[in-house]
Amino acid sequence: MSRQKSNEPIFLILRLFILVLILSACAEKEQLNQKVTSKNEKPKTHAALGDKWKLPISIQAGEFYKLVGWLSDTQVLYITNLEQTSSVFRYDLLTGKSEFIYKSEHPIVNVEISPSKKRLLIHSSPSSYEGEVTIIDTNGKEQLKKTFASYELAFEWNPYKESKILVTKFDEDWTFQVFLLDLNRANIAELNLPQPFIKWTNASEVALINWDKNSPSLSAPLIEKNLDNGNEKTLYPSVINFSTSRNLFMTVAVNEKDQSMASYSFFDKEMKRLFTFSIPQLTNYSDWLVPYNDYNEKKGQFITFSPLTSGEADSYIDGFQLLAYNPKNGSRNLIYEGLENEPIAISPSGNALLYGNRFEKIMDIDRKKIYELIKE
Repeated sequence: MSRQKSNEPIFLILRLFILVLILSACAEKEQLNQKVTSKNEKPKTHAALGDKWKLPISIQAGEFYKLVGWLSDTQVLYITNLEQTSSVFRYDLLTGKSEFIYKSEHPIVNVEISPSKKRLLIHSSPSSYEGEVTIIDTNGKEQLKKTFASYELAFEWNPYKESKILVTKFDEDWTFQVFLLDLNRANIAELNLPQPFIKWTNASEVALINWDKNSPSLSAPLIEKNLDNGNEKTLYPSVINFSTSRNLFMTVAVNEKDQSMASYSFFDKEMKRLFTFSIPQLTNYSDWLVPYNDYNEKKGQFITFSPLTSGEADSYIDGFQLLAYNPKNGSRNLIYEGLENEPIAISPSGNALLYGNRFEKIMDIDRKKIYELIKE
């Protein structure tokens, strides 16, 4: 009996050792099963943006004229024509439903969406030498209406003070007058500006390229003028194009070292240079061709078309790349190749863009896929 007692500790130790081995083996097997399952498990994927869109747009009445732009990330604005009348609709890309907003008894030339996307400027044409400007909210309620004796009209909405809009009136011989339309006061005043195409740099100042009418050239100084006191200053001595946004200023100039290249330079609001890149440049008769481009403030992304080589625009046949640049970190990304140089408009989030002369196509930027908005 005493002999059996002396062996009990040994048996207990052996049992404990075997139990540890069994538990270890089970744990290793479980880990192996988890690894195999994890390896074979398909990664979770999010549905492509384009797969959520209900396309093409079904036009209920009249004929599709053009798509105007973005009201939100999921809503776009389009115009239809029926005989001599035009109508404006909003279309929801996710539900596939169109909603009527406004009808004009005259053909609509274009619609400008305000910076806040709460107002619409409707430019209609009662006759060949008359332009009608109607400001409405996005529910179709009229806020103001003005008529201009004109051959053509151009507009620039103030993103810093939305109640103010620059209106440039062209006559048939392309002489022009520039007016300031004040929505709050419901009045219009003529401005003394030397050029017809102007952009706002802040609530009371504008920028323009001061082309010399008597001595045509391929570039000219970029000046800024205060509309309140008339003071002006030269921002850059020689540019061929420029654009502005709330936080960024962009100029296009001929590359000083290689005139076959165009240099795009970006500046902050204090006019400190952030970034510069160059792309091949095409000549367009008496000036340079600046490919279509757009800037998305939310993503801080500048998207532009770029030709593959320099040369003459009318004989160029190699297609355009669609490139995305980040002016703050200098990154560059190729979005698409082999496209035509046609207008683009980036969505508020920067994930999609409208494309085409009538914005009849839409691109899912992440998936690099183009969809038709309208079925011809």
